[in-house]
Amino acid sequence: MGQTLGDVLCDRWGDDWLIGPSSPDFWGRCQHLAPVFAAYRESGGASRAGVLIAESDPLQFLAACLTAWAEGCTPVLANPGWGQRERRQVQAMVNGDWETAICPGLGAYRCQGLGAGPGQILIPTGGSSGQVKFAVHTWETLMTAVEGFCAHFGVGQAHACCVLPLFHVSGLMQALRVLATGGQLALQSYGDLKTGERLALPPGGFLSLVPTQLQTLLTLDQEFIPWLQSFRAVLLGGAPAWRSLLDQAQAAQIPVALTYGMTETAAQVATLLPEEFLAGHRSSGRPLPHAELSILNNQNQPQPAGQPGQLVIRSASLARGYLQPAGFQAAEDDLATDDIGYLDGAGYLHIVGRSSTKLITGGENVFPEEIEAALLAIAGVTDACVVGLPCDRWGQQLCALVVMDAQTSLEALPEQLRSRVAPHKLPKRWILASAIPRTPQGKVSRPKALALAQRVLGMDNPG
Repeated sequence: MGQTLGDVLCDRWGDDWLIGPSSPDFWGRCQHLAPVFAAYRESGGASRAGVLIAESDPLQFLAACLTAWAEGCTPVLANPGWGQRERRQVQAMVNGDWETAICPGLGAYRCQGLGAGPGQILIPTGGSSGQVKFAVHTWETLMTAVEGFCAHFGVGQAHACCVLPLFHVSGLMQALRVLATGGQLALQSYGDLKTGERLALPPGGFLSLVPTQLQTLLTLDQEFIPWLQSFRAVLLGGAPAWRSLLDQAQAAQIPVALTYGMTETAAQVATLLPEEFLAGHRSSGRPLPHAELSILNNQNQPQPAGQPGQLVIRSASLARGYLQPAGFQAAEDDLATDDIGYLDGAGYLHIVGRSSTKLITGGENVFPEEIEAALLAIAGVTDACVVGLPCDRWGQQLCALVVMDAQTSLEALPEQLRSRVAPHKLPKRWILASAIPRTPQGKVSRPKALALAQRVLGMDNPG
């Protein structure tokens, strides 16, 4: 695209590009904030003028983030729902002043973009693991991802309905795709969407959801189905989707696009096209044009098609590094992910599990995601999580937490699972749960699930 953020804002100035919030209000706020952030930058020095944005109102967030960034400040995106623990972590990294707003009535605060030069933006990641850190991106890395997205889907103009948080890469990238390509952005909370408030978008738009959100919409009201069918693609990511949900979406002719990406990659680097999904494909799709994916074995040698190994990503959309408690750490040319997967003979990416979630039982490596997928393929199982309990005999003893409908028997599950997984992957302990602990992004919180299992089984208090 070749344009700077300033160029894009200038070209689109005054456009009625927002659906839901007021576009004139947005442009008015940008006009008001531009001199405020310019003066703030001049007072603090261009490389250190960070703007910590913890704003829950999406219109105010966009105005503050884009204007501060265009004026040469470094936006540091924050979850407005963070508690004191996360805020203290962030304060230690960027010297954030959570008490003094740069502009009255706006959730934007003084901080220092340590380790980040001009033109950069800090996007949070890792909060669910207990330690917040920031992926350091630039306008160029994010626009590389925008261009790859548009090329992959064959669109010149992207329209999007965003119900995901804008401080998260999955929400932010929707806004940037729309802004940079001349599209329109419908902004509303997921809570409002669930009540039946469906904002109208021009034909061929995109909707991004996590699997639990799609499941809820499919069960809430049949009126959601025509609305979901109207999109060019319903991008599904953030957490693995279970087979029964995908089969239900296919039966309803929902144009699901299964995605793979992360904060460090500026969202998707592989995506299954909706027409492939509707034809029965269930992978994460082929790599986007701006990304190169490799599967390596333990000796860092490429794996042949169909053989799992560590997923390594090379792309111009990769973050420049991390800001973490120890300071700024520059990124390598290649991103060695925690994910284990394989590329099939047609170049489609299949994720098997995560190296960090791998369980070792009786000397065998087990990826809980595989067992969970098998459980979710059993009729009546609505959610599942497999954890490893400490065990002197096995090293880790597999324990399945399952959520089921009232007509399904927990006692019948082991036998039903037996034909779907290898013997060493059969859980030895079973727990009927009312819900599986998940993060706000819909990912299973494995530490909380393990703690729940230990509590139910009386293992949380050895004394």
